[in-house]
Amino acid sequence: MGDNFPEDDGPLPPNLRFLRILVTVLTGVMILGVLTIVLLLVIRLNDTQRPILVHPEVFAIPAGVGTVGYSVINGYTVIIGDDGIIRVFASDTRDLVDEVILGD
Repeated sequence: MGDNFPEDDGPLPPNLRFLRILVTVLTGVMILGVLTIVLLLVIRLNDTQRPILVHPEVFAIPAGVGTVGYSVINGYTVIIGDDGIIRVFASDTRDLVDEVILGD
């Protein structure tokens, strides 16, 4: 029961030395990858520019008209009503800019 381990007997075989270096390099790459992902998440989540959420309820659409969809594009809010009319509002003043009637 001696303390004679195989690595004490001499140099490692070339295949084992290659695998040892490969595992060490891959471990380093994995650590750098995880650190990069964490860094990118921290940078992204601390971004000061947050999108301004605009809900169609704050715009003056006619009573009884439901909202099918809406989008915010270049300072304008586009609201598509269930009456077949697309309404374009200025996002900052909430004034109606244009109406487009959808054809059949």
